[in-house]
Amino acid sequence: MLNVFKGKPKYMTVRPQGEPQRKEFPDNLWTRCDCCGKMIFTKELEKTGFLCASCGHHFRISAIKRIAMLTEPGDFQAFPPLVAADPIGFPGYAEKIKVAQEQTGLDDAALIGKAKIQGSLCILGVIDFSFIGGSMGSVVGEQLVRGFETALKEELPVVIFSGGGGGARMHEGIFSLMQMAKTAQAVGKHSRAGLLFISVLTHPTMGGVYASFASLGDIILAEPCALVGFAGPRIVEETTRQKLPAGFQTAEYALQHGMIDAIVPRSHMLDYVGRLLAWHR
Repeated sequence: MLNVFKGKPKYMTVRPQGEPQRKEFPDNLWTRCDCCGKMIFTKELEKTGFLCASCGHHFRISAIKRIAMLTEPGDFQAFPPLVAADPIGFPGYAEKIKVAQEQTGLDDAALIGKAKIQGSLCILGVIDFSFIGGSMGSVVGEQLVRGFETALKEELPVVIFSGGGGGARMHEGIFSLMQMAKTAQAVGKHSRAGLLFISVLTHPTMGGVYASFASLGDIILAEPCALVGFAGPRIVEETTRQKLPAGFQTAEYALQHGMIDAIVPRSHMLDYVGRLLAWHR
């Protein structure tokens, strides 16, 4: 029988090759919906205004993105920046502020200034959850008060988008708690002058933010499914030792019980607020 393998090497020599080049993919290429669990291409999410196309879930967005959705380029002039001090010497607070500033591009959690929304001049403010949970410290309180004082002087309406789960900022102690009374007083002066304050509650609007200026709007709007209230449902249940009703402290529950005036999807928010400002101009 003919041996076809005669004279051929028994083993094959494989020459070593260099390490294969791995393709680098950008971070945050995909975003998972917290409501339905679907993975969404981040660029597609940006096109929809950060809304889930499957279930309509409203993702949190930055103050800068929010203002870009509400105003045309050049129609928003922010107030001069203020930087938080460390009044009680809270350990690590200065570094925490610095990190939040680098991550968000903001001086503090509130971005406030004079704006034009669909042709109507107003004072526009947004509380950014990404900056230490949107908690209200002395800088946030002072910027809000300056906004209402400017609106009072120039007879302008005020529109504030709130979104903070941290309430008063514990790092500043009593100086933070004082901002609740300070902002409520500023809202009162603005209201007594017969001027309009539109408060928009986004997810989540809790604690001292809700218990002061955010709940004092002449017209109170909310995004769908936003959590609104003073204490979270778990804390309320533990304190009262009672089982809470389904949907407690959601925007839908608040609307049903007369605590807010309307639930407005983000895709309709610009037109809705624009019409309110035009009617009260």
